[in-house]
Amino acid sequence: MRVLLVEDEENLAETVRDGLVAEGFTTDVMATGVDGLWAATEMPHGAYDAIVLDIMLPGLNGYEVCRQLRARKVWTPVLMLTAKDGEYDQADALDLGADDYLTKPFSFVVLVARLRALIRRGAPQRPVVLTAGDLTVDPATKRVLRAGTQVSVTPREFAMLEFLMRNTGVAVTKTQILENVWDSGFDGDPNIVEVYVAYLRKKIDHPFGRTAIRTVRGAGYLLDPDGG
Repeated sequence: MRVLLVEDEENLAETVRDGLVAEGFTTDVMATGVDGLWAATEMPHGAYDAIVLDIMLPGLNGYEVCRQLRARKVWTPVLMLTAKDGEYDQADALDLGADDYLTKPFSFVVLVARLRALIRRGAPQRPVVLTAGDLTVDPATKRVLRAGTQVSVTPREFAMLEFLMRNTGVAVTKTQILENVWDSGFDGDPNIVEVYVAYLRKKIDHPFGRTAIRTVRGAGYLLDPDGG
């Protein structure tokens, strides 16, 4: 098993590498985001079974490295290793394509167990581009195109649009949207859904003379399979 460790703290990198080697992992170490991205993308396809990636890196931070990996369709499992432990930091890492997250200081035993679990699962088949007429949504690169024109959306708008695209032709309720786009514990105003539907319509429908997102009275919202 071959692992790429991208970590700029020299002592920590050496300690983790030595430990991984003792556990039977062949381990390459890169100290910058630029070098880590190069190794992960330029090595022969499938060279690495997993990547351990720090967030706070010189050159490119771990978030950007992960984003670029997924944009280039490199699906090697990524475990983020970082001193940042806020829930939003974790959410950002996972949203950008990371597969797991471990904060410093960490248990080496847990690190190895999580790496083995990621490797057992292997690189998952990532989502294909979603289409509805001339509206396309790419979950891997987070790009939205309407009639060939790129549309800029926020992460929350993208999450809502992706959910609607995965359920084209089906009316989904506010509750379903909140549970899938926000979370099941959301205790704010459910009318936030209407607000974000309006945001999306202003970006993907109105400028193009389309009506992809429809209100279904008493049921919720539906995205037209033909793109409106």
